[in-house]
Amino acid sequence: MWHRILLRHLLALLLTALLGGLLGATLVRFAPGFGVDERELDTRLHEDSIQALRHSRSNERNLLRFYADYLAGAVHGNLGVSHSFARPVTDLFAERLPVTLRTVALGLAGGWVLGLLLALPVATLRGWSYEFFSSLACGAFLCLPSAVVAILFLYFGGPVALAVCTVVFPRIFRYARNLLLQTYALPHVLTARAKGLSGTRILLWHIFPAAAPQLLALAGVSVSMALGAAIPIEVICDSPGIGQLAWQAALSRDLPLLVNMTLFVTLVTLAANSASDLTSKALVKQAA
Repeated sequence: MWHRILLRHLLALLLTALLGGLLGATLVRFAPGFGVDERELDTRLHEDSIQALRHSRSNERNLLRFYADYLAGAVHGNLGVSHSFARPVTDLFAERLPVTLRTVALGLAGGWVLGLLLALPVATLRGWSYEFFSSLACGAFLCLPSAVVAILFLYFGGPVALAVCTVVFPRIFRYARNLLLQTYALPHVLTARAKGLSGTRILLWHIFPAAAPQLLALAGVSVSMALGAAIPIEVICDSPGIGQLAWQAALSRDLPLLVNMTLFVTLVTLAANSASDLTSKALVKQAA
């Protein structure tokens, strides 16, 4: 049974990633200014040089042919060559990916720790004043777009990972708060509290196991939230990661680089959601 579920998830991941790459290439192909190279505006270039520049991108005009050639090369580890950087895409990813992964990982860890630390007292203490002020503070951060958060951290010189944490933690707090309040109201939890069990034991043995499937589902979604927030934050804070690379590729309409960016974001998002979904199903089955 589990191998069928895993196979279905893998097929869905592969098909969605392939479709996402094609759609990304299509959007870039039909965007205004596609196929125009800024180097053609150089008055020092001879007509033969301009024609050579135009011919170098002639294979990208046929979208289906370009995408088929890209997939054929990707099977052998060749992701193409970036037009704007004049370097293989694999080299650019090898340089930039560790920066983004570290930023996203630290931002996620900080967002989860801060969100849960703020949500737990709401469910355990049940004080209206704490709930009011914590919800108000998180609501204020929730209203700030990622770009505004990045500008604030750029002005004050804060770390990029902390900016991602600032975007993630209010969303973790709101969901975890509602989930914990519902879990603390379950009959078996009320019975455990009536028996006089300690708060730590109730939390570890009765709250977290019951809330684990929903928290795992949130973990998968939070990965895509952190990755989406990292792109504008890296651009504004001038962090040399994937986000900054995507922005530069978009400005130059670098089709090979943008297709790989689309596939990367799609694969990370789908892999995180599939992993959390499979884990939560396993926990639910084990509990049953």
